[in-house]
Amino acid sequence: MTSAPLAARLTHVAGPLFFPVTAYGPDGAIGPAAFRAHVRQGIDAGAAAVFACCGTGEFHALTPEEFRVLVAAAVEETAGRVPVVAGVGYGTALAVQYAELAEEAGADGLLALPPYLVVAGQEGLLRHYAALAAATRLETIVYQRDNAVFTPETVVALAGTPGIIGLKDGLGDLDLMQRIVSAVRTRLPGQDFLYFNGLPTAELTGLAYRGIGVTLYSSAVFAFAPDIALAFYRALDSGDDELVNDLLDHFYRPLVELRSKGHGYAVSLVKAAVRLGGLDVGEVRTPLMEPSAAHVGELTRIIAGGRAQLAGRAARAGTAGARG
Repeated sequence: MTSAPLAARLTHVAGPLFFPVTAYGPDGAIGPAAFRAHVRQGIDAGAAAVFACCGTGEFHALTPEEFRVLVAAAVEETAGRVPVVAGVGYGTALAVQYAELAEEAGADGLLALPPYLVVAGQEGLLRHYAALAAATRLETIVYQRDNAVFTPETVVALAGTPGIIGLKDGLGDLDLMQRIVSAVRTRLPGQDFLYFNGLPTAELTGLAYRGIGVTLYSSAVFAFAPDIALAFYRALDSGDDELVNDLLDHFYRPLVELRSKGHGYAVSLVKAAVRLGGLDVGEVRTPLMEPSAAHVGELTRIIAGGRAQLAGRAARAGTAGARG
């Protein structure tokens, strides 16, 4: 873990947030070597941060010891170049245990996934995340989705809780998010609180989230096509609407439509795409299932279509440069 606070490092990121998949060997055990290679490739490609063992990394399927090994591997591979944030979850006692393991492994922060199974009230959720934040020195980002949905008042309380630095939104209710951002801004003036677009294939809603001031986002695409993810990030950041719309129309929208064809495809399609790129990270663990052969074929065509858009842009730029 570096001495710089996680919040300060994430405030100034200049690239997509990388959520690596977890590699498994043929026997189903974790594959630390392949995982390290995957993390290393992401860092070399320009990841702004590594979120290890989170949703895309199948946190739900990992034992505490597997989790510790993988977080430590991510920390070693990044070597302080970018922050490492580890996923934690389940009930309060287990979430604290995973948080302590992440701290021991050298992580820079935590992404607090929703509690397991139960639908709790706002006070219960607030106590859960406050206890988790107090358990270690690591700064915590709270993930809103599924059974962990917050009122603006609760987010104001979270933002005022020591150790909690941000909210990742996986719900997609922009009306609620606008009210949350406004409430924190007016009730905690001057408070630095981070917001993340955490929807699956977050690029599809990047324009909408930017409209309410949310510029940080998780990129599952970066795990298997960092060239496309970085091109989109730079186009969105610079206002290159033509390239943003080309990639939305010919890559991201088709990808999201394919993702909707199977349960758990937000993870298993990403893992299949990583394998298509030449790195054997194994299959997903049950209860998730692999995509069908037909869907993998469709995925291959979608990735090729995204890269065709980049090639076309490069060709047009080259022609314009030659004329100039």
